[in-house]
Amino acid sequence: MSDAPEDLNDLYVEEMKDLWSANDQMTKVVKKMADKATDAGLAAMFEKAVVGIAAHTDTLKELIEAAGEKVKKEHCKGMEGLVAEATKHCLGSEAPEEGPVLDAQLIAQYQRMTHYGIAGFGTAAAYAKALGEVDAAMKLSDATKEIYGGDEFATKLAETAVNAKAE
Repeated sequence: MSDAPEDLNDLYVEEMKDLWSANDQMTKVVKKMADKATDAGLAAMFEKAVVGIAAHTDTLKELIEAAGEKVKKEHCKGMEGLVAEATKHCLGSEAPEEGPVLDAQLIAQYQRMTHYGIAGFGTAAAYAKALGEVDAAMKLSDATKEIYGGDEFATKLAETAVNAKAE
């Protein structure tokens, strides 16, 4: 018997389980990135992001349970790749020296990971809406907006401070 999804509800639940794994992976690297940031606004943004990611993970767990499914995550290979890239470019041998150039790199890698979250949470919200799960759709849409807000803040930080210092 295949584990392939058979209907939209299966896709919906799989998406949320994937996102839970993605969030857990992202949290670990963002905590390390916060420690490397020299721009105070950037470090604060990362610390706030970790809190937001935890709240979104709690929402995912709640919605998986509400869907009558076993509350467990499924390893997200997409975020695994993004985390590996962030680790290599921000924390590993290919990371710039600590300072403005590293801060610019931290923002770039963070945004790659947040874009995965925007896509995933937006997809889960669309599935929930199509399934008539109005409350779930609202919670997932709100999470998508929060992630997008964090991404916009990162862009603003890059454009108004970090990138100029890295020049």
